Amino acid sequence: MKTIEVVAAIIEHEGRILATQRGYGDFKDGWEFPGGKLEAGETVEQALRRELQEELGITITNCLPWKVTEHAYSHALVRLHWCKITQWEGEFAMLEGQQMAWQQLPLQVQPVLEGSLPVLQWLSEERGLPFDASVYAV
Repeated sequence: MKTIEVVAAIIEHEGRILATQRGYGDFKDGWEFPGGKLEAGETVEQALRRELQEELGITITNCLPWKVTEHAYSHALVRLHWCKITQWEGEFAMLEGQQMAWQQLPLQVQPVLEGSLPVLQWLSEERGLPFDASVYAV
C-alpha cells in the first residue's frame, strides 16, 4: 500500500475549530480539517501555507507543528502532519467549492472522516472534555 504525506490544519478562533467538508467527487465525502498533499521538496509548513492559500484564501502567519498520525484508507496509507494555526491574514473564501463550519467540541457536523478521530480526542482532552467516538457518524 502506498503512503501519501498530507498536511492538516487545526485552525482555532475564539474557542472554535474550523471544519471543512470535502468536495463532491473526492474519494470520500465527509467533514475534516483543511489541508492537502505535500508536493515534492516541500516542508510541512510550506505545504500547509500553499494548501490554505489555494483552499481557503488565507495566508497563515504561524504554523505550530503538533502531531503526526497515520490512517489506512482503502486506497492508501495516509500520514497526516497536524499543525495548529491561531493567526492568519485574509478573509476565508471556499475556493474549491467546499463548505466550512466553525465548531465547538464535540463537532456537530457529520460524518467526520475517520482520520480525524484521534485529533478530536486529543483536542477534547486538552480542553478537559469527554470524548466519545460514537457521536461521529463514520
